[in-house]
Amino acid sequence: MRFGLMIEGQQGLTYAEQLAIALRAEAAGFEAFYRSDHFNSFPGPDGLPTTDAWAVLAGIARETSTIRLGALASPVTFRLPGVFAKLVTTIDEMSGGRIDLALGAGWHESEHRRLGIPYPPIGERAEMLEEQLAILIGLWEGPDGWSFDGRHYAVEDALFRARPVQQPRPPIIIGGEGSPRSVRIAVRFADEFNLARSGPERAAHWFGRLDEACAAAGRDPATIVRSVLVRTLVGADAAELDRRKLALRAMLSEDQVADELAPANASRWIMGTVEEAHEMIEVFAQAGCQRLIFQDYLPRDLEMVELLGREFASAVRS
Repeated sequence: MRFGLMIEGQQGLTYAEQLAIALRAEAAGFEAFYRSDHFNSFPGPDGLPTTDAWAVLAGIARETSTIRLGALASPVTFRLPGVFAKLVTTIDEMSGGRIDLALGAGWHESEHRRLGIPYPPIGERAEMLEEQLAILIGLWEGPDGWSFDGRHYAVEDALFRARPVQQPRPPIIIGGEGSPRSVRIAVRFADEFNLARSGPERAAHWFGRLDEACAAAGRDPATIVRSVLVRTLVGADAAELDRRKLALRAMLSEDQVADELAPANASRWIMGTVEEAHEMIEVFAQAGCQRLIFQDYLPRDLEMVELLGREFASAVRS
């Protein structure tokens, strides 16, 4: 099992705070640090200050040296595909080739409305996702003069310089909560299929669907990494865990507590002592998960970042 760390950067975190978390994650042995790509603040209070994910990642790229970086995941509605290709390529060079690219259809309607960003229906956004992926790969890997004519975007006589440091391109992560279309898109474009809001049983189901889709398309299933983004709250002992549970409840609204901590949703959390977390991680491994990305709702708790790295990430990398 491999491990990454993901924070919700829109929880009022400054750039300096996000850099501190990334540096702690790198020192703790995590292979990757990701942040969300949102402009509304959540979970927790609405209206907290937010930052642009990729501007933050550019800064972090210059202050770190080994940890992989990315946004999990960037909505197709936020950026035009050619501009996004330039942005990712630039930060890939700034990082020395450590960028992962996760792209999704987007889902948070109010942040689009508040910033004047068009938010078409999901069917149209899914079409945009496939076209953007085709354009990104075409610009990065295609020959000079490559062209694309889609329903939403067109590229004519492409000339893309410089190419990414990572050749032929940065790794592409596709996922979500699991759907036939996401599986099909992953088989066509992705290097990694990532599931969110999924316990081990649900993950095993969708990993099985991915295998079936790969077989139907003639793709080797082993060429796609299987990962799960899992909400995580861990303590070195029961007392430390209880303190973190109280901090989590204090941060969430009543509605968020009712949703996130509902017994029916317990399987999509790794919540427990270190020993209990090891047991939960083993169940994910048995479900076919190759990489767990810890989703951290208490990002300012740097001691938990260090604990997770020491007990899980560092143990694997050593």
